[in-house]
Amino acid sequence: MPLEIRELVIKATVDQEGGNAQGGTANGSNSDTKEAEVNLIVEKVLAILKEKSER
Repeated sequence: MPLEIRELVIKATVDQEGGNAQGGTANGSNSDTKEAEVNLIVEKVLAILKEKSER
């Protein structure tokens, strides 16, 4: 008998160790890079969930 999961909870913890030691310009571009990475991962997860729901 197949098991259907109707709710998915994703939790993430982000630590900013050493963030104050970097310069302001490097820190700004670093946060942009991290934000882009998070957006890419979210898009991939949503695509996988959409693919699984279409099956």
